Amino acid sequence: MTDSYIPRGQAASAENTAGRRTDLRSRGEPALWSLGGALALGIIMILGFLALVFSNGIATFIPKPIAVVTETGGQVTAGEPFRSESFRPTVEEVATLPPDWQARIKSAGGMVNRTLYRMGNFDVYGEDFRWVADYAVAKREFPANMVFVERMEWGPFIGTVKALTIDGNAQPFKSIEDPVFLQAHQQALDRADDIRDIERGRIGDINHRLENERLALRKVELAEGRTSAAYRDAQDRLNTLSVTLQRDYDALAAEVTKLREASARNTLTLAAVGGEEKTIEFAALVRIYPANDLGFWGKVGVYLSRWGEFLGGEPREANTEGGVFPAIFGTAAMTLLMVLVVAPFGVITALYLREYAKQGRLVSFVRISVNNLAGVPSIVYGVFGLGFFAYVLGGSIDALFYPERLPSPTFGTGGLLWSALTLALLTVPVVIVATEEALAAVPRSMREGSLACGASKWQTIKYIVLPRAMPGVMTGVILAMARGAGEVAPLMLVGVVKLAPELPIDGIFPFVHLERSFMHLGFHIFDVGFQSRNAEAGKPMVFVTTVLLIALVTIVNAAAIILRSRLKRRFAGSQF
Repeated sequence: MTDSYIPRGQAASAENTAGRRTDLRSRGEPALWSLGGALALGIIMILGFLALVFSNGIATFIPKPIAVVTETGGQVTAGEPFRSESFRPTVEEVATLPPDWQARIKSAGGMVNRTLYRMGNFDVYGEDFRWVADYAVAKREFPANMVFVERMEWGPFIGTVKALTIDGNAQPFKSIEDPVFLQAHQQALDRADDIRDIERGRIGDINHRLENERLALRKVELAEGRTSAAYRDAQDRLNTLSVTLQRDYDALAAEVTKLREASARNTLTLAAVGGEEKTIEFAALVRIYPANDLGFWGKVGVYLSRWGEFLGGEPREANTEGGVFPAIFGTAAMTLLMVLVVAPFGVITALYLREYAKQGRLVSFVRISVNNLAGVPSIVYGVFGLGFFAYVLGGSIDALFYPERLPSPTFGTGGLLWSALTLALLTVPVVIVATEEALAAVPRSMREGSLACGASKWQTIKYIVLPRAMPGVMTGVILAMARGAGEVAPLMLVGVVKLAPELPIDGIFPFVHLERSFMHLGFHIFDVGFQSRNAEAGKPMVFVTTVLLIALVTIVNAAAIILRSRLKRRFAGSQF
């Protein structure tokens, strides 16, 4: 055999290439590129998700034009173009089409476009949406007289105005901007507000007083029996109060009846494109506008009006329309109550483990357990909260302090308090770990200097260690708030409901009712997206509620981050 010959120039080039490869590997540049690419991909995914949610959520309340589509078969559909997609028609459907459409579908690979129209008028048609394929469209128009009516019940109505009645007298309908119509509509809305105030406020107060007196009688019965003098006195008070309250109730009921009769004299008759008519009282009209004859500022007014209703109103139509103020209030109240519980408990636990506990196997076991708790599925915490907090602890509270209310539970069922405590257990490992890391980051020399100056251990922790560890503690609290505000699974077992008619805070003593169920934005998204009768109808509300939940969590976290930054700046110059 003969040795292979490699030219000198090629050998030098190979050595230089191998050297560069070795140099790149030693400096870690391939790993750096991989990590940078992964980071860029993650950022792109996050921004893409936020762009998708915000683009759909912000555009939800923009008023859209109403198209009147006449199909080749004679069927007429009127509605808002909701979305479009391509689909593949069956062979039988294609065979019935004209030759030009068959050729177009064949050239497009067998695909054709279709549009989903939001028709509304559910009480007329029994459906909210209808697909119309492009090949079935004979004519598409946008008449100026078409109106979009948002109602308290049955969803929107799309059609034209046929008749107007004000104070029982037929009136000529001129336009939506007619001052006579606008004034009558506002008066009807004011009457509806008065009815709601009477029924929920004054009549609700009567029912509350009567219920309290009945419970007082029941309490005396349990304590002293029905044959006691105290029971007879309590029964006499209840009978006397019942007579007085019944008189007040009859007067309020008569006032409500009078307001309802006045509202029934103001109606609007609407006609769908198929000729079907519906007569609606003014009080049932939330909003009405000419969708195809609406200028720029008119669209802005409708858009802002819908946002105002969404943020400050109550839900309607199975939560797919209306507002989410009860859910906003419930989410904020539950999150703040959770923080009030988890912050001190987590900090005290971390302080003991880091500063006081003797390091050994027991403390190591506790730390391992705390870390493992962070990985427990959230639904497990919900089951624990329902079993321990609601049934055991809440049932004991009912037996001791509210026996007259049994068998109806007060604290023995889901409520705001048990939800906050359940989420506090869920998030406390985050606060404990973050606080321990923050305490460990405080230089040991600061502790020794404080002790050398004569301070006690607690004084050193209070005035030296805790203030400098506070930014790290705030980091843990921020993470706990972010996770707790977005959790849904545990809340479904311990207090959140689809619709809560009463807020946890009101004007009835003791003003704060921690035993009440509440609404939550996260559960609202789940309910509208997966539990409503029509997923398409609930999709806009899902996106806009998601935007609101993200904004709420961002605002709360931003406030905590600002506080943390101020604490960092305060002690930045005292580190050594």
